[in-house]
Amino acid sequence: MSLTQHLSTSVSSSSSAFLASSGFTYRSRDVSFPSKNIEICRCVATPQEEKITYKTKVSRNANMAKLQAGYLFPEIARRRNAHLEKYPDSKVISLGIGDTTEPIPEVITSAMAKRAQALSTLEGYSGYGAEQGEKPLRAAIASTFYQDLGIEEDDIFVSDGAKCDISRLQLLFGSEITVAVQDPSYPAYVDSSVIIGQTGLYEKDAEKYGKIEYMRCNPENGFFPDLSKVSRADMIFFCSPNNPTGSAATREQLTQLVQFAKDNGSIIVYDSAYAMYITDDKPRSIFEIPGAKEAMQKVVGFYKENAEIIMDTFTSLGFNVYGGRNAPYVWVHFPGRSSWDVFSEILEKTHVVTTPGSGFGPGGEGFIRVSAFGHRENVLEACRRFKQLYK
Repeated sequence: MSLTQHLSTSVSSSSSAFLASSGFTYRSRDVSFPSKNIEICRCVATPQEEKITYKTKVSRNANMAKLQAGYLFPEIARRRNAHLEKYPDSKVISLGIGDTTEPIPEVITSAMAKRAQALSTLEGYSGYGAEQGEKPLRAAIASTFYQDLGIEEDDIFVSDGAKCDISRLQLLFGSEITVAVQDPSYPAYVDSSVIIGQTGLYEKDAEKYGKIEYMRCNPENGFFPDLSKVSRADMIFFCSPNNPTGSAATREQLTQLVQFAKDNGSIIVYDSAYAMYITDDKPRSIFEIPGAKEAMQKVVGFYKENAEIIMDTFTSLGFNVYGGRNAPYVWVHFPGRSSWDVFSEILEKTHVVTTPGSGFGPGGEGFIRVSAFGHRENVLEACRRFKQLYK
């Protein structure tokens, strides 16, 4: 069969050039042409067929509309990227989001590698893992962190992270319960409450959601709420050492909190994510768990030294500084100023990313959080820039 016979066919219309006869006809979205005198021509696209739109009858969770525009850290990332576009040659140092920089201790990674390698053997392969976490691991957690506290392995489960667990707890108790949070506090407690439907609308003037009990924590009360002024709530989210203030509750304060919960029939959800940073006699959890093992103390010590460097820097500049000693965060007070304005000033003039305190609740207005998670040379350079700006 000749080349021209092969070309007697139909092709989809487009604006690209193709081989065609000088006299061709088209139909609908196809172009047909006979096999004669081959020339180059260009076909113009025919009108698109009318599209049919289908709509579901399923509405989105109305509570999603209550959330304020942009989660705190994506908003910081957006402003950081905009800053980089404006100053492409600047060396931006991020002391905002609490992300680690130092290598994981070898004792941990080698154990993970050994366990993963075992899955490639008939003896070591296990299929789906236990839904509560492997029993030997849960037993080790119970004996290491909860020794002599009456906590057994059956009381422990291994999950995929704190944010997921916060949301699962909200699902467990439903939308009809009331919630209390430290103010300021980790945003996920409030956001999950909003999504599940436990809150009212966002009150812009007060910078808080209705139906949430905000337990104000500030320098005047030692960053522990005055419980005599706190209304009863079904669930109390409490983080110690606190994110973002870095303040760790004393034994006496936690005793008050437990009694408050007992008196009101409340449940305490105690977040002790930074317990390993506590070095004094403050409790490491609501169960008074013992200290961390030396597998991790070297890494923790490194970040604590970073925090001390940051604290000394801002203290030397005349700022009131909190946290840092029992947590990897430094809470710096800029009285009378907007947190976002301070964030923008520091980013614009020093190219250092921090976190505005108001992102953690209305009680955080006037503060910024500086993370100690960073390479030592970056922390030192950031502090040098802070000194240049605020000297």
